[in-house]
Amino acid sequence: MERITPRTLSGFMELLPAKQAKLEKMMEVLRRTYASYGFAALDTPAIEDAKILLAKGGGETEKQIYRFQKGDSDLALRFDLTVPLAKYVALHYNDLAFPFRRYQISKVYRGERAQRGRFREFYQADIDIIGDGKLDILNEAEIPAIIYKVFTGFGLKRFQIRVNNRKILNGFYAMLGLSEQSGEIMRTVDKLDKIGAEKVSALLVDACGATKEQAKEILDFIAINGSNEYNLLRLGEYAGRNEMFDQGLSELKAVTDNLAAFGVPEENFAIDLTIARGLDYYTGTVYETTLLDHPEIGSVCSGGRYDNLAGYYIDKALPGVGISIGLTRLFYVLDEQGLLNPDLPSAPADALVLPMTADPAPAIALAESLRSAGLRVQLYGEQKKFKQKMSYCDKLGVPFAVLLGEDEIAQGKCSVKNMTTGQQITVTAQEAAQHILSALAATGPIILEK
Repeated sequence: MERITPRTLSGFMELLPAKQAKLEKMMEVLRRTYASYGFAALDTPAIEDAKILLAKGGGETEKQIYRFQKGDSDLALRFDLTVPLAKYVALHYNDLAFPFRRYQISKVYRGERAQRGRFREFYQADIDIIGDGKLDILNEAEIPAIIYKVFTGFGLKRFQIRVNNRKILNGFYAMLGLSEQSGEIMRTVDKLDKIGAEKVSALLVDACGATKEQAKEILDFIAINGSNEYNLLRLGEYAGRNEMFDQGLSELKAVTDNLAAFGVPEENFAIDLTIARGLDYYTGTVYETTLLDHPEIGSVCSGGRYDNLAGYYIDKALPGVGISIGLTRLFYVLDEQGLLNPDLPSAPADALVLPMTADPAPAIALAESLRSAGLRVQLYGEQKKFKQKMSYCDKLGVPFAVLLGEDEIAQGKCSVKNMTTGQQITVTAQEAAQHILSALAATGPIILEK
């Protein structure tokens, strides 16, 4: 038999068990936080009819999509979670209660060039709120609170949720007589952090058709940068000149005014007029979140309000607002920066029960008792020497070994060894469970800020 050299495709990430355990803990924080705000878990097929996925596509989307034929079917792998959601809501419209709130943590696929921190297969962690006909601005105000809870749940403190409103931008460009070019202008301004003001100004003139004076006005406008109160006052100077601008300013105020009630500190939230989001389907509030000490990472959570996405599949107005976290990329860069807590338990079990007698029944009963107390417990069933058993426990990184020999059985107890400190105590099964649970409770956050 010819042997094939094992390899993983470029752009696809495989983790060893210890790192996979840390990624799973991040997913646990996401699921717990999303569920605490009343979002229902959802999964959609990884493979869809290509026509469904490409309804709003074309251009770069069609270039990046994994598309293939199976018989007469034209199929494709999903490239995000928002388009499948729009299909899902249209398909199940009569069975859903609105506003429909869902979260989804799933893999998506993009055939773009693989590079450092950029993957072709990666997890996205999304939430969306879909309304039927209308969707109140309060939903857009709640999103920063959810972002805040997620990132503090990871252990982060120095991050900033940056918010803008597309209606403010569209209204401002209409004041300048640049409505037709507004989409291209926003995509150009979105590059400000990457290429700088001078190159953006040149692109506004050469690619977007603005005059040099208009380009200067645009850059001056998006440069408004102070406290949230100051930014709203400055924006108020433009009020009354364009209806769309005024509506966007009203919505931005509503989002900002509710921050305290939702528990978001002002130091974690900023109005930023440079935020536009490149996708054309955003129509209102837009969000980007950055780690203040690691600007090179870029946005780690983004999204916004959209009004017409489901219109590709159903003749109903189903406005929505949502955010997406590129979880695989975030995990990769945090690991690369050494920000993942090295002391975070990553073993597949909290305790390893080691039978020290020929009869395994007492050890089986002990393992079941510890599991009933809420512990993850592995029963070691191999007939090997004691040193080999302990070596296995150490290599897996299991924090506690629970020994059960003839002496312990006679006493109705077990011996619990802390694999980190070497300390060993002999206690009842119930006491062992409480001892281990107490030790595990002080493990610290997932992410450490430096």
